[in-house]
Amino acid sequence: MSYDREDALDYHARGRPGKIAVVPTKPLDNQRDLSLAYSPGVAAPCLEIQKTPEDAYKYTAKGNLVAVVTNGTAVLGLGNIGALASKPVMEGKANLFKQFADLDVFDIEVGSEVPDDLITFCKLLEPTVGGINLEDIRAPDCFYIEQTLREALKIPVFHDDQHGTAIISGAALLNALELVTKDIADVRVVFSGAGAAALSTAEHYVRLGVKRENITMSDLHGVVYAGRPVAMDPYKARFARETPMRTITEALVGADVFVGLSAGGVITGSMVAQMAERPIIFALANPNPEITPDEVRAVRDDAIIATGRSDYPNQVNNVLGFPFIFRGALDVRATQINEEMKMAATRALASLAKQGVPDSVARLYGLSSVTFGKEYIIPYVFDPRVLLWVAPAVAWAAVATGVATHFIDLDDYRTSLETRLGRARGIMRGIMSRAMQSPKRVVFPEGEEPKIIEAARILLDEGIAQPVLLGNRATIERVAAESRIAMEDIEIEDPYSSGHRDEYAKYLFERRQRKGMSLAEAHQRLSNGNYFGSVMVALGHADALVSGVNLHYPETIRPALQVIGAQPEVGIVSGLYMLVFERHVVFCGDTTVNIDPTAEQLAQIAESATRLVRTFGIEPHVALLSFSNFGSVQHAETKKVSRAVELLRARNPTLMVDGEMQADTAVDERRLKTMYPFSTLTERANVLIFPNLSAGNIAYKLLNHLGGATAIGPILVGMRLPVHVLEEGAEVQDIVNMAAVAVIDAQQHAAGTR
Repeated sequence: MSYDREDALDYHARGRPGKIAVVPTKPLDNQRDLSLAYSPGVAAPCLEIQKTPEDAYKYTAKGNLVAVVTNGTAVLGLGNIGALASKPVMEGKANLFKQFADLDVFDIEVGSEVPDDLITFCKLLEPTVGGINLEDIRAPDCFYIEQTLREALKIPVFHDDQHGTAIISGAALLNALELVTKDIADVRVVFSGAGAAALSTAEHYVRLGVKRENITMSDLHGVVYAGRPVAMDPYKARFARETPMRTITEALVGADVFVGLSAGGVITGSMVAQMAERPIIFALANPNPEITPDEVRAVRDDAIIATGRSDYPNQVNNVLGFPFIFRGALDVRATQINEEMKMAATRALASLAKQGVPDSVARLYGLSSVTFGKEYIIPYVFDPRVLLWVAPAVAWAAVATGVATHFIDLDDYRTSLETRLGRARGIMRGIMSRAMQSPKRVVFPEGEEPKIIEAARILLDEGIAQPVLLGNRATIERVAAESRIAMEDIEIEDPYSSGHRDEYAKYLFERRQRKGMSLAEAHQRLSNGNYFGSVMVALGHADALVSGVNLHYPETIRPALQVIGAQPEVGIVSGLYMLVFERHVVFCGDTTVNIDPTAEQLAQIAESATRLVRTFGIEPHVALLSFSNFGSVQHAETKKVSRAVELLRARNPTLMVDGEMQADTAVDERRLKTMYPFSTLTERANVLIFPNLSAGNIAYKLLNHLGGATAIGPILVGMRLPVHVLEEGAEVQDIVNMAAVAVIDAQQHAAGTR
């Protein structure tokens, strides 16, 4: 995936520099808090820890803290760029730990290339953290450093560059071999690359059952063979074979498995064509694999293929491993991450891929169903079940092998993991990932706006959508140049000079001729980008429209309603806001369209909202709100809401819905169960339907601005075709988020499921 250098720099520099921060977990609001947090109160836990060192896990953050340590000698594809220059990468790794496993991280860049310096530093670090993730350290130094620290320290030490790919691809290998019905003890495996990842992966495959003599390793100097005079070390020597083969081309003849951990494009279709029947191809170089799946399929229709990329099936991504491995290890206070724990992670991932995939996960990726097979041999990165499978497997392996110092009950542990990370952390990542599965043409009527142009660049570069900007070409290109935004491959359509203008005017006239619009007026209206863009969507020349960054809400929605209109079976358009909090997601409707809906309309608004919510892989729990709880106040409005609930239940008896109820009741599961045990809403509501526009609009804005949520909306539901409105003044990321939602909406329309 390409990126713009200036965008990347701006991403890291804007606002608070960097990508991570320390967040307090205790209040410090008054003198009493201060005396407890620091002097004199802090003396109490200090003395307890001095007396019982294990109490550090009780009174400090040590048990949830990982150090990501590097010296910057082998950073990504950048090589030896030094400790300081590696810091952005380490901050990124810290983000992944937090987002996927709720682990806190100190990223530490050590200014020395001497292995013993890193060893000494990490030894001195042991009292501070619960585990150490070694990162981006060159081979063979990384082998020596990790082994020495594993023997010296009583906390987990794990070099992800070595073991991450080994663990994840090992799971993929087990499942692929099952599908092609080959015995792991018989298969011939060829590696392209002989660095830390390749060597560790090969060793892991041996532990899985591949015979060492059946592994051929190749690097820049060709096949690693016994007696090779160049570029050898003791770690490569373990895979040096007595063989006449000198090139990877020779090695691949008749091979069952190819594992690429080298560079893009080093393998050709003709080489793959010489492999054994039903070959397994793991082309894991990033960003460009050794050979693309399309190139493999051109010569082999019997192959199983995996890459490191998200835009192909079977993504082997280290994020499926390290966050959850450390989560399990730290939760049992393991003294190390041993081979049995790594193997447990591999087998847990392999087993999870063979389980039935919930509809919620399939929908997150825009799929109607997912089953174990050639296109699905490894769990999806954003499958929330990975945490619940891998962390317990690792924790239990630590207990079973005697390296755990804290015992856990597995059932209780899984429950604690489910509550630790809410679905909200991955919801936006899931939306983006799903949009990328089938990008759609999204038209932006405000194409001359700098924020729209910048968002278009992001959408195109990330493969989320195919943006179409409406406006004067010269103006758009000038604004883009002033903002240093590349316009390559971004489509521009000028409503004034478009070759479709007559066709569009005719359509608009036919649509509105009985509403007082003449053909001449239709021509004139097309100068308005929202009319022009709406006709584009209506005629199928674009899949969705996103507008409103510089317009009042009615100016955006009116043309769409006139040109496209509501779905006939729905009959009412409503506005829904998606509020993404740290641990949960709440949908609020109607917040933007209907001032005082009837009971029938409220029921329809709620029904449309539930359909939308399910497209995001979330099961709706619906509360229709008012100022009373279940008839505690008799008023026309409360009766209206109660009637809407009755109508909704009649239409959809299986839907979890209740009301009328107050907002605090709806979002407080304990209150519901204790005070209203009769309620059919047995879990906190995630869809809140307001009795009128005033209540909905006020509530979502307060939640957004005071509650710290990421707001996505207003999402228009009930439209015949996808049209979505931006908040006036929306930022670039808001535009990108809304465009991704529009793409998913367009995908649903194309599939006939909306």
